[in-house]
Amino acid sequence: MSVRTLLLIIVALPALLLGGATALGMAIPVPEWGRDYVMRFVFAPEVPPLELPDITGPSDTTRPLVVIDAGHGGRDPGKVQSLPDGSEVYEKDLVLALSLELRDLLLERGGVRVAMTREDDRIIPLAYRPEIARQLEADLFVSVHIDSAGDREEVSGATVYTLSNEASSEAAARFAERENAADRLNGIEVETDNSQVSEILVELSQQRTQEDAVVLADLILREGQGQINFHPFAKRSAALAVLRAPDVPGVLFESGFVTNDEDLARLMTQEGRRAYADVLERAIRVYLARQSNR
Repeated sequence: MSVRTLLLIIVALPALLLGGATALGMAIPVPEWGRDYVMRFVFAPEVPPLELPDITGPSDTTRPLVVIDAGHGGRDPGKVQSLPDGSEVYEKDLVLALSLELRDLLLERGGVRVAMTREDDRIIPLAYRPEIARQLEADLFVSVHIDSAGDREEVSGATVYTLSNEASSEAAARFAERENAADRLNGIEVETDNSQVSEILVELSQQRTQEDAVVLADLILREGQGQINFHPFAKRSAALAVLRAPDVPGVLFESGFVTNDEDLARLMTQEGRRAYADVLERAIRVYLARQSNR
């Protein structure tokens, strides 16, 4: 058989079969092989736009502005702790409750304007949090979190972090690595020029901002003595993305360990949260008073 004849059979025979079936009104069944296979493509979730929050408090814009950042939120729960009854407690809920308590206390005692990076259960990219403080021209940035010690249930106490290119300890470095990975783990990608940010941070002209942050950290430790429980190594520093606002002094306050029963019990009550908020409020007010007298 010639090649031409073979090609004619291959092309013409199916055409004749289909044409005849169509003419007679018949349907030729199509094999089901592989038709149940579905290809699924996972796309990165859309990054929410940067929206500046409302500022509450006095209408006088010369009054100092404090931006409070409740860590995590939305699909990013932060640390998760199981309770004896089988339910779970999320860091994002506890730190939001504590942050709102601090906001209410600052407004109640007056003279200070306040903005929140989030007031409900939503996710805010890490890069947006300090940028909100920058764009609002805030005087202070306070990020509120809760730590975790894994299986070491005995570890307890609050800690205060300031920004540093070099971590104060191995534990601080691990903590920064976990916190800085939050966006990546939750599928958020915000374009930032990290190299430029790093250059700004090490410039001598920005040293004053970091020194002011250390002053606030010291005041928190001072005001909290005898009022709340601190970790033995309560003052720490690390390269935390959330504190990378070179012109706004900021601290990250770890209010305790979600893995410690006593710390968790305090943070789950309004009275316990009030004790933490009272310490932070007094430290913030002393800091702002000192700044105004410069």
